[in-house]
Amino acid sequence: MGDMALLDSRPALRWFAPAALVLVVGGSSLVATNATADPKLPTVSAEQLLVDLQAPKVDGLSGTVRQEADLGLPALPTSGHGESTEFRSLLSGVHELRVWYAVPGKSRVAVTGAYGETDLITNGTDLWTWSSRTKAVTHATVPDHEDPAAPAGADVPKTPQEAAAKVLAAVDPSTTVSVDSAVDVAGRAAYELVLRPRDTRSLLTEARIAVDGETRSPLRVQIFGRDQRTVLDVGYTAVTFTRPEDSTFEFTPPPGSVVTEKTVPDHAASRGERDETQDQPEAVTTVGTGWTAVAVRKAPEGVAAPGEELQGMLDQLPKESGTWGSGRVLRGNAFSAVLTDDGRMAVGAVPPELLYQALER
Repeated sequence: MGDMALLDSRPALRWFAPAALVLVVGGSSLVATNATADPKLPTVSAEQLLVDLQAPKVDGLSGTVRQEADLGLPALPTSGHGESTEFRSLLSGVHELRVWYAVPGKSRVAVTGAYGETDLITNGTDLWTWSSRTKAVTHATVPDHEDPAAPAGADVPKTPQEAAAKVLAAVDPSTTVSVDSAVDVAGRAAYELVLRPRDTRSLLTEARIAVDGETRSPLRVQIFGRDQRTVLDVGYTAVTFTRPEDSTFEFTPPPGSVVTEKTVPDHAASRGERDETQDQPEAVTTVGTGWTAVAVRKAPEGVAAPGEELQGMLDQLPKESGTWGSGRVLRGNAFSAVLTDDGRMAVGAVPPELLYQALER
């Protein structure tokens, strides 16, 4: 489902929060085992479920999602009441969201919190956010070749579909996959696909995807850290697989709204430019593979020279040093991050010690 995180300029959210879920891995082979499902569902292999998840039999749905996150982030500054405030709150605690989805390229997510309701809407190439509290509206047009309904990679998932996409991106030879006993989610019988890392050094120990027995759509995703701590649990409490009316995704700024036009980067064009010039090296270096991969890069400009909001977060982090250098270290429940004093950043779903090793290379 669509995401306005592409428009969010807050580097604290883009570089620290998603690290637990964005595992920089690749590949396709895996070790899979089967389990006998509940009698109300036929037995299916893990490989088949992985295939089915890529093309669920769904052209639309609507429902209510319960989302709970415990990433171990320090308290974020709460100043400001912009359109991202309610979505920023999804970084911790328990929240309820209403969602609508229709193919092709239509989605709507609404979250209600202390600052009112915030809606996130994609309709074709149009992306909108709207805050009931501030009357602020943000609009952007996505390039034709971009997919506005695809989940963005730098955001805490708001729906099971977004969470499943992130988890499935981590399936590689370092992952074992099996099918557990059937479960019931939102009153629907579902298979439970279980993914576990082979490398015990990962802070993430298991991911479970409840796959609807009829539509093969994700109904719930749970990600666990060490000591079986739940770091993310996002699932439907009610869902109907009926395509919503197109009017659900039509949006006209209410009278009195302040509309801000944003620009979405043309990722395909920028990739092409790098390919043509061949003088712009890849910004991220990956050390290791699979669930213990560490991403090392030069800190983005907004992080290397943090504004007041990000600086408030960094000031809460301990200062550490070693043969790798010195800097601020975040020890989260699902990931660690280091921002060095010389302007480098290392992030991974691993203890800080593995980040230090990566920084020394």
